[in-house]
Amino acid sequence: HSLTTAEGEKLSVGVVLPSVLTFSTGAAETMECVAGSCEYRVAGTPNWQRSTPGHIFSVPANTSFEIGVEDTYHYICRYA
Repeated sequence: HSLTTAEGEKLSVGVVLPSVLTFSTGAAETMECVAGSCEYRVAGTPNWQRSTPGHIFSVPANTSFEIGVEDTYHYICRYA
């Protein structure tokens, strides 16, 4: 779900079900795990990283990232 806060911050909240996906970015994004877990790899980086509740990772604008989920991954995504 996409929304804009009263302060004008644009974000989305959602759940990724078991899958391996690639997302492209227009604006820079900050992904925050609120439940579950995933592994992710930002384009141009060699290693997969793990994200669990409380972990935040950033993705630059105009690039992509891969995300792998075994169970579920609940997130808040903030756009720059």
